[in-house]
Amino acid sequence: MSRYREMQVFDAVVRCGSLAAGARQLELSTATVMRVVAALEARLHCELLLRGPRGVELSASGEAFATSCRNILRAVAEMEGSAGGLHAHPAGQLQIALPLLLADQVFAPIALDYLAAFPEVSLTSRTREDLPRLLEDGIDIALVIGALPDSSAFAVPVGTVRPIICAAPDYLARHGTPQSPEQLKIHSIIATGSQGAVSEWRFRQQDAARSVRLTPRLACSTANAAIRAAAQGLGLIRCLSHEVHRELKASQLQIVLDDYAAPGLPVQLIYREGRRAAARVRTFLDFAVPRLRAHPALRG
Repeated sequence: MSRYREMQVFDAVVRCGSLAAGARQLELSTATVMRVVAALEARLHCELLLRGPRGVELSASGEAFATSCRNILRAVAEMEGSAGGLHAHPAGQLQIALPLLLADQVFAPIALDYLAAFPEVSLTSRTREDLPRLLEDGIDIALVIGALPDSSAFAVPVGTVRPIICAAPDYLARHGTPQSPEQLKIHSIIATGSQGAVSEWRFRQQDAARSVRLTPRLACSTANAAIRAAAQGLGLIRCLSHEVHRELKASQLQIVLDDYAAPGLPVQLIYREGRRAAARVRTFLDFAVPRLRAHPALRG
């Protein structure tokens, strides 16, 4: 019998005032309870109970041990109740990771509506472009773009985005609209800093992959800066469709070379523990998934 179970038996005897009453409460035989108490006293090298014709009384050592048992059992019960509450009631801190421009264009309104619906949940949003390690990074849910490697995470598809080439309508009016990827070489190209001094833009034509090496006229340190520069008519950018959803909708940017677009990329929510996930995770998934699937920025 485990030491925890021994403490439960001893506490029941103390509360009930006799070995027999404690045994009835625990649905054990009196002989079993007597053996448990005797084993406790032998291991602790002291007498815990004083037996008498009217039942049992606590010795001085027994009183101290009974108090310790009660405190330990209460603490364990509180911890178990707290853990159970995490799965029954949405509360606590929710950690979510997602790409920066998904956070800006798509996620923020959904997150605010969720917090309004579940006031006992707090949310921390971490922007990152790489695939996070949920357990190691302390992340509950991640919104990721692209195919997933084999992992223990659960995944829920919420949409598709695709690589596109776009420019401001006034730039195209001044410089013409490229009709093939090779014509990009005579245009002003805007790249992010991560793409380096020479950018290689990939395309697909008749199910065959092809690429064009381009020298950017402007290299920006962030995708946001590149998008702003393109919207101001400084050249063409290559980005993912959701990143310029707002600018496309407002006709600040226009897609070109759509017939050469590379295949779309899946957008997924990933999380751990499946149905055993905490209530804050499960309620967020139930709340966010239909809203993400309905968002026009995630329809490729």
